[in-house]
Amino acid sequence: MTPIKWFLSFLKKYSGLIVLGLILTTVIAALSIVNPYLSGIIIDDVIQTGNYARLPRLVGALVLVTFLIGILRFLYQVIFETASQGVLYDMRDAVYKKLLLEDFSFYNRKRTGDLMSRQTGDMEAIRHFVALIIYTIYQNVLLFIFALMMVFTVNVKLALMMLVVLPFTAANTYMQATRVRPAFRKNRECFSSLNAFVQENISGNRVVKAFAKEDYEISKFEAENDKFRDCQIRASKIWSKYVPNFEILSYALNVILMLVGGYMVIQEQITLGDMVKVNGYLWMLNNPLRMAGWWVNDVQNFTTSVEKIYATFSEEPKVLSPRVGGIHEKLAGSVEFRNVSYQADGADIVTDVSFKVEPGQTIGIIGTTGSGKSTLMNLLCRFYDTTSGQVLIDGMDVRQHDLYNLRDNIGMAMQDVFLFSDTIEGNIAYGRPDCDFEAVHQAAVMADANHFIKELPDGYDTIVGERGVGLSGGQKQRISLARALLKDPAILILDDTTSAVDMETESYIQTQLKNIQESKGCTVFVIAYRISSIKDADLILVMDHGRIIERGTHDELLAQNGYYAEAFRNQYGEIPYDLLEERSEKHASQKAGNTSRQAGRRQFKRNGGNISWHATDMMSMRS
Repeated sequence: MTPIKWFLSFLKKYSGLIVLGLILTTVIAALSIVNPYLSGIIIDDVIQTGNYARLPRLVGALVLVTFLIGILRFLYQVIFETASQGVLYDMRDAVYKKLLLEDFSFYNRKRTGDLMSRQTGDMEAIRHFVALIIYTIYQNVLLFIFALMMVFTVNVKLALMMLVVLPFTAANTYMQATRVRPAFRKNRECFSSLNAFVQENISGNRVVKAFAKEDYEISKFEAENDKFRDCQIRASKIWSKYVPNFEILSYALNVILMLVGGYMVIQEQITLGDMVKVNGYLWMLNNPLRMAGWWVNDVQNFTTSVEKIYATFSEEPKVLSPRVGGIHEKLAGSVEFRNVSYQADGADIVTDVSFKVEPGQTIGIIGTTGSGKSTLMNLLCRFYDTTSGQVLIDGMDVRQHDLYNLRDNIGMAMQDVFLFSDTIEGNIAYGRPDCDFEAVHQAAVMADANHFIKELPDGYDTIVGERGVGLSGGQKQRISLARALLKDPAILILDDTTSAVDMETESYIQTQLKNIQESKGCTVFVIAYRISSIKDADLILVMDHGRIIERGTHDELLAQNGYYAEAFRNQYGEIPYDLLEERSEKHASQKAGNTSRQAGRRQFKRNGGNISWHATDMMSMRS
């Protein structure tokens, strides 16, 4: 489907209004030739002959036609405006719904400001075209044709003389349209870039202020603004070369009428009334010629906007549901990764990961930044599809699950907490908007958020603002956790959810999670950097460079004396060696060989796929 055909699919719904509006436009164009014709009769048959008896009827006809034109013009403007608002509503609704269906990879490639400009500036260009440009071009073409026909009825020679300007007008129109199209495309791109820049800086205003970079960002904005201004000026320079030509061609008609028409009156080839008639039709000939350049700009702006919106709309998500919605079933919560690998932009993010989880178990995932921890959960939720291998829930590949039912069974408290500009109650109840307040309150209690919510001015009715402005990081994390708990999910994912809360609060939350697991059998995945967040997990996975390098319980991993044990030492201090011996005799030799380490600090390195530890400062490992 081409962009224009896509646009016409929305316009088709309002074809009845469009046709009615065009009919009224046609009637107005036809009525427009009446007044000049009557004016000619008044000159020839009334003023020159002195027969003033007909004058009242002719003047009454002039008034009546003018009145009808005024009423009909109001009606068709209302009709086209109604159609334009309808098209705009339907198109914006369709594009927004499609944006919600897009997957994570789409939003990784697109800037928010670009997508916003599709929904604002580009949509407005389409509305303007439907509301004004369609009938304006149609009406002026009719006026030109009708006026030219009437001039032919007056004098063929005079009409042919006026036709001389048409080839020049057509050539000028074609050249302007050819050159202005790429200019408008570049203009829309610069506008999107400027819009994206402003959106990013408004969202990141705290960072800008924290680093006192206002002047730096202002200079960057001015560069973007200059670029947009230069695009506008370049486009203006193009049409400024051609619009004067249209003005000259339109005034050429006046010159032809005055010289040729005046000569014909003197030679009595036409009457003075005929001259007045043609002069009355002259504006109907002039206006299309004078405005042709502006209409070319509007049409090109419209087509460019449609193409850019359609380019966004036509991108199909790679992650698609295999079933049509309507499936609402509770999952048990068993999870299995079978030789899962995932690549993005040619880079290996996750490589050959395999593990199995039974319903009701808690799985802790720990590792360095960028090791693939969150990616595993994204694959589980099917935000991305695996490059190879399978992710199974309840024994079925996630690609065979209904996408919405799958995610409806997963509660996720994300690492990057986002709170909507809504009440706290509305944010917590986002996953279950129809639940009662008691359920919201209970979720807040389990997330240890109830006590600080009650202290807010309006309690649960407090508007927290976009991204939770006005709340601390720990408070936002607890609201996010309450939102995930309220879903009563089969699988709960906590992605570094308690990093901003104190140890006492974390302990309380862990106790609540254990109670939930015991009562409802919820499978819990905990991604964390704190050992305290995952030490009681049934299975702990240690990741590095997209691979699982260690797995086991807390005690088993301490006995392995690897990355996990090193992380424990850095957070809690040295582990007694006799405790290591007691936990695992088979690791005694490895433990004895590492007694030369400085304060128990090591750095994990990968050499050709082998694991080794070096006595270097832990800070160098983090950098």
